[in-house]
Amino acid sequence: MGAPDQDNGFTGQSGVGTRTAPSTRLRLTPPSLWKVILHNDDFTTRDFVVQILTSVFRKPEAEAVRIMMDVHRKGTGVAGIYPYDVADTKVAQVRTLAEAREFPLLCTLEPEA
Repeated sequence: MGAPDQDNGFTGQSGVGTRTAPSTRLRLTPPSLWKVILHNDDFTTRDFVVQILTSVFRKPEAEAVRIMMDVHRKGTGVAGIYPYDVADTKVAQVRTLAEAREFPLLCTLEPEA
């Protein structure tokens, strides 16, 4: 077993114990962000777009109405900015809800600059 003056990487006097891990620093990079874009069309109702923004994107009513008006007036509007996996899930949720109501609402992703 180890003598008290030896550093064998174990703790405890008997030489039996847990090995101490060397100190390492992990450098985590934040995930890239993606914009979820809603596109205007001539068939999806404004109320449905507001409903999508409040339910899927958790926007307060006033903000949802503002985004819906951007979509209506400018042709597109940013529903939110998220890491890719979250953004992709939200696009799929919008697509599923729109198809269920037979609306052609287009929702796409674009990298956040």
